[in-house]
Amino acid sequence: MNYLIVPGLNNSGPSHWQSFWAKSLPNASRVYQRCWDKPQKEEWVATLDETVKQLKGDTILVSHSLGSVTTVFWLLRAQERRELPANIKGVFLVAPADTDVVESISNFAPMPTGKLPVPSCIVGSENDPYMTFARAEFFAKSWGGKLFNAGTLGHINSDSNLGEWEQGRKFLAEFERSL
Repeated sequence: MNYLIVPGLNNSGPSHWQSFWAKSLPNASRVYQRCWDKPQKEEWVATLDETVKQLKGDTILVSHSLGSVTTVFWLLRAQERRELPANIKGVFLVAPADTDVVESISNFAPMPTGKLPVPSCIVGSENDPYMTFARAEFFAKSWGGKLFNAGTLGHINSDSNLGEWEQGRKFLAEFERSL
């Protein structure tokens, strides 16, 4: 299996679990957006689309925060256009940022609610400042995905000091086994 790391706002710095995973997961690659601090929905979705087109082999997208929302928009658009690559086997969406309430990313609103065309897993935190756990439950149901409760890890980012985030690796392994 291949893994495509899809970071969110401001990219995932060197102490973010996504950066650790990009180095430690076999066959991992990463999306690189042109502008990390002033994201534009259409540009981010297009960049993800171009990156996905370069992938070889079965792949799981491993997305965080605004990268999760970008992934959902891309999936729904690819489904609508009947352009979903067969090699995308699932999406692992960690701490999606709620674009309906986070002002700095409101140009990605409204949050997409359609059922996703591939298996999905959503990882939420009970004290995420960018999406309540109740909203994470709502989106997991809307997207047709499995929800994992990570406990109280904030936004599950660098500020959470997770390193390799072994709990997340276990969630990913369980999700991958279900595919």
